[in-house]
Amino acid sequence: MKAIVLKDIGGVENLIPTELPIPSPAADEVLIKVKAISINPVDVKTRAGKGVWGRIKEEQPVILGWDISGEITQLGRSVTNFEVGDEVFGMIGFPQSGRAYAEYVVAKVHELALKPDGISHEEAAAATLAPLTAWQAFHNFEHIKPGDRVLIHAASGGVGHYAVQIAKQLGAYVIGTSSAANADFVLTMGADDHIDYKAQPFETATSDIDFVLDTIGGDYIDRSLQVMKRGGTIVSIVSGMSEAVTPKATALGIKGHNTLVKPSAADMKVIADMLQSNVLWSHVSQVFPFEKMADAHLQLESGRTVGKVVLTF
Repeated sequence: MKAIVLKDIGGVENLIPTELPIPSPAADEVLIKVKAISINPVDVKTRAGKGVWGRIKEEQPVILGWDISGEITQLGRSVTNFEVGDEVFGMIGFPQSGRAYAEYVVAKVHELALKPDGISHEEAAAATLAPLTAWQAFHNFEHIKPGDRVLIHAASGGVGHYAVQIAKQLGAYVIGTSSAANADFVLTMGADDHIDYKAQPFETATSDIDFVLDTIGGDYIDRSLQVMKRGGTIVSIVSGMSEAVTPKATALGIKGHNTLVKPSAADMKVIADMLQSNVLWSHVSQVFPFEKMADAHLQLESGRTVGKVVLTF
């Protein structure tokens, strides 16, 4: 099968196309012929030796990737909830190795959901790690209530554009930050208000925030705390920032959390239902052939991607 291995940490020249044997599923796994893959900032960070590199660096060969959509071609002996031929999607393995940069992958059944009819493999592959991150941030701590004022940073990005849609479905008043060039996109996703972070500090443009989804980290945490209500909640999805979020928030009477997305078939089913009902949709800004993985990484690394980047076989 086709695969792309990471020869060493560093630049995209270390993403090496190769041929590998097709893996075999364990008892609680299925074998999937991959139709589409989506990539995320964690792919780029891990390639460079950050992200989750420390968790997977001992594997040989190292194969990146976690987001897939495809068709089941083989069942593990104890699998009863899927059938050969089922089209499925999910975030597999994270934060351990998902080995998704390959023509075939094995996945645990508790990581997958059936792909909704009418949703392409490209749209489904995109709707994995990113919306899972937003959904879990909104549900694993303090639940968003109708009427809550929710501030979402980088609202035009992969996680951000799903977070806007999900928060709106939960009845929130949604404020999204992005550049002016992406204002219309953020508002089209359902945001009630947009802040051009380049034109003014966001903390001078809003106040009385009940919930902040921090996708950036650094001084965005301190600045976000300035606009929050006492008793509000800030959740940061930026790896390694937990030591900054919780004590700073607590000192101000705010609940602060750091979160790392986890595979979940139940959460994927929620996302599948939202996709099927057309209350959530994937904005796939660019589709690359699998062989152009390096180009896809460079696009994501540019920091100018709106929505998601996907690769297909």
